[in-house]
Amino acid sequence: MPQNTPGNPEGDGTPVPRRLLAAATRLFADQGYDRTSVQEIVEAAGVTKGALYHYFGSKEDLLHEVYARLLRLQQERLDMYAGSQEPVEERLRAAAADVVVTTIENLDDASIFFRSIHQLSPEKNKQVRAERRRYHERFRALVEEGQEAGVFTRDIPADLVVDYHFGSIHHLSTWYRPDGPLTPQQVATHLADLLLRALTHPGT
Repeated sequence: MPQNTPGNPEGDGTPVPRRLLAAATRLFADQGYDRTSVQEIVEAAGVTKGALYHYFGSKEDLLHEVYARLLRLQQERLDMYAGSQEPVEERLRAAAADVVVTTIENLDDASIFFRSIHQLSPEKNKQVRAERRRYHERFRALVEEGQEAGVFTRDIPADLVVDYHFGSIHHLSTWYRPDGPLTPQQVATHLADLLLRALTHPGT
């Protein structure tokens, strides 16, 4: 097994943290977090245990980062859409579709998280839930903005609309297949349309 100095990329130029995350993601997805050992991760990544502990400290830190990196990406993209100058309906539609696409493109990360969140320590669990709550609150603020402006109906509470959309997203890993009949963008368009339809004023 190659002996890598922490901080140095592998022979193919891939940084060690990225290799570790890729190996951990594959193993967690294939055999589960609790059935994956640190030794299996470092062997799959082609690094030493010293490299893993230099970057992540523990297997739990790897699990946390698998989901945290996806959430960071989605938060950045939501902030971009929410902060644009487009009408609120278009901003919400774009944000609603984008979170579907990014989830499908990182389906292993999302499914690992929802299967294994209970195995995080209370401190890390609380941290992740706070980060998710921040994302959902930003998303809900778009719905509320449209409701206050009269663009969206107030018949359905904003909280319920947001839960409806993200409930659909959380179930993607149970049915979506890359070789299935729908592309990620088609799924995203359908779910975004359903969300906007729920917010449409009756009779319009």
